[in-house]
Formats: sequence, structure tokens, C-alpha cells
Amino acid sequence: MKFKALFALPLASVSLIALAPPAQAANADGLYLGVGTGFSSLKNDDSDVGDFIESGSDDFDVDDDDNVYKAFVGYEYSRYFATEAFYADLGKVELKGNGVSNTDLESKAYGLSLVGKLPITDWFELFAKAGMAKWETDVDGHLGNASIDLDDNDGIDPVYGAGAQLNFHPLLLRAEYERYDFDSDYEVDSFTASVGWQF
Repeated sequence: MKFKALFALPLASVSLIALAPPAQAANADGLYLGVGTGFSSLKNDDSDVGDFIESGSDDFDVDDDDNVYKAFVGYEYSRYFATEAFYADLGKVELKGNGVSNTDLESKAYGLSLVGKLPITDWFELFAKAGMAKWETDVDGHLGNASIDLDDNDGIDPVYGAGAQLNFHPLLLRAEYERYDFDSDYEVDSFTASVGWQF
């Protein structure tokens, strides 16, 4: 089953909950935290990824559909503004070669984002975020049964996104899209659904 199909289930649940009246309105500010999962997708084509890992080749197929896991903690200063610290495991991109060789790229990131919020009701809001992420991509090559660590990549680059959140204090439900702009040759899109707790 594709990860996109798995991701559709929590999104459908969020949509159904959005149609129901809230049990209790959310606080206007305070500490919150959450965890989420979803899937990632690579924006770039084969030649871009070849440049990113400095392979000098684009003779491979890219399999970039993998699970994402994330955690975040934030503080809402008002109904319109918050800051969030986050950690994300962005899964693995597999470069499939000639049948006996392949290269795996596994990426992780953590950082801080500024979040602007637009309350629609007391319990439903839209948001946009922008921040910086410290990221690292581990690159491993495989030839038959042999494996070798290749040159890893890392850096500090922008991350930005948008989403919607339901606030049923103390429970929160969130669906969001994020772009991790590691490099012009390697940009990862993340689609996640999260559950959290407000204090």
C-alpha cells in the first residue's frame, strides 16, 4: 500500500472532525507539543540528485516515497503568532542502478520556525511557517552484498510550509505541508498529519 493512501486516512478523519462542533475552545496562548507521521517526496529529477551526491551520473531510477516522522514543541504567544522547535526524520530516497547497485540517501533535520496563524473559529485555524533547519543526509552505496559509506551532506537551510489545525483543548490535530530546501539539487516535500497536546 502506498504511503499516500495511508496518509489519506488521517486527513479524512480530520475533515470529519472539522464538521463536528468543538467540545471546548482552545486557549489563546501557551505551550504545546506533538508528534506526526506522513510521507515525503523529492522535488528534483535524477540529474539534480546526481549533482547533490557528486556521483557524476544520472543513470538510475529514483524511489522517493517513504515515511516521515516528526516531533515538535511550540509556544503560542497569541492566537496569531507562535514559535516552534522541530525534529524530522524525512525517510530514505533510493537510487536504483543496474540491478546490482543502488544508493540510499537518509535525511534528518531539526530547527526552529516562526508560525503565523489565521483563526477561522475558536477551534479551527490556518497557519504558515518559515524557519531554518540543520540537516544531514547520510549517503550509503550498495553493490551486491557490499556496502560503503559515501560522502555525507549537511548544512543549514530554509524550511517553510503551511497547514490547518483543529484545537480541542487540550487536544490538537494538524495536517501540514513542508518544504525542506536542503540544496537547489535536493529539495524534500513533507506531508504529515500530527496529534498534539496543549498546556
